[in-house]
Amino acid sequence: MKRVLIIGTGGTIASKKYDLGLRPELKIEEIIKHVNIPKDICSLEGKTIMNIDSTNMTPDKWFVIANHIKQYYELFDGFVITHGTDTMAYTAAALTYIFHNLNKPIIITGSQYPITEFYTDGIQNLTEAVYFAMENITGVFICFDGDLIAGTRATKIKTRSYDAFESVNFPVVANIKHHKVLYDTRIKDQFLQKENFNPLEIRTKYNDRILVIKLIPGMHADIFDFIKEHYDGVIIESFGLGGIPDNEHNIALKINELIETGIVVVLTTQCLEEGVEYGVYEVGSLLPRDKTIIAGDFNTETLVAKTMIAMGNFNTIGDIKKYIEKPYTYLPG
Repeated sequence: MKRVLIIGTGGTIASKKYDLGLRPELKIEEIIKHVNIPKDICSLEGKTIMNIDSTNMTPDKWFVIANHIKQYYELFDGFVITHGTDTMAYTAAALTYIFHNLNKPIIITGSQYPITEFYTDGIQNLTEAVYFAMENITGVFICFDGDLIAGTRATKIKTRSYDAFESVNFPVVANIKHHKVLYDTRIKDQFLQKENFNPLEIRTKYNDRILVIKLIPGMHADIFDFIKEHYDGVIIESFGLGGIPDNEHNIALKINELIETGIVVVLTTQCLEEGVEYGVYEVGSLLPRDKTIIAGDFNTETLVAKTMIAMGNFNTIGDIKKYIEKPYTYLPG
């Protein structure tokens, strides 16, 4: 029999309605009662470690979650985290990079509607998350609306619908139908548990002095002077494949100034699919390739978490660049 620990952090799934709107209130012991799974195949335990709206999730709380998993790691076969949907993708990415030598499944789930509501998706999502947590896989994943999405590839695309999350630039790892897990065979092997592995470790350092900037037509460049004075890193959502304006506002010049002063600059795209590529257009070749971190096809949520952890654990631009640009998942062939 498998043992699964469900860790409660709040979110819509745990919410009740009050005068000003929904507020996380339910303890995990109440939420577990809604799991539809035979008791002879899985032993469930629960622990509430926080009860917050995920809007209030912060990097220090990522480490609270990680430390609780590490504390109980040897006692359980898998872990489920109930979490609000709004920052779920950030937490999934962060935990992926916080853990080192992970060899068990960590499944993050939640719902668009409280679990006590008649029309809730919470019962389905939580039950299916437990089934995924009993699989012999390793990694951090999001389970939502029957899909299992790699933690570094998830993004929330809908605010109300049940199919709220999408896997970006990578296939859905698996889906579940009638409690049967069906994997994408092209990518399954990279998520299988290893026979020989080292003890679980946690990367404990991070630097959250970063900012995400989305370029817009006509943007004034003085915002980058502010960044230079107050931040250690910036993720720039550029146009298309990596275009940076060099018109009368000359944003490219200002970003080069950031790079020369040692600010970590990560270049990504505003497009959800297919990623950024350096040098396809002239306006995409205006930053120094060896000092600019090219995000490839990573989504912004993953870049935020990965950049914070990289900046906290590495001292040189070269090492930070190497760490961030290295893919965590891959498509064979």
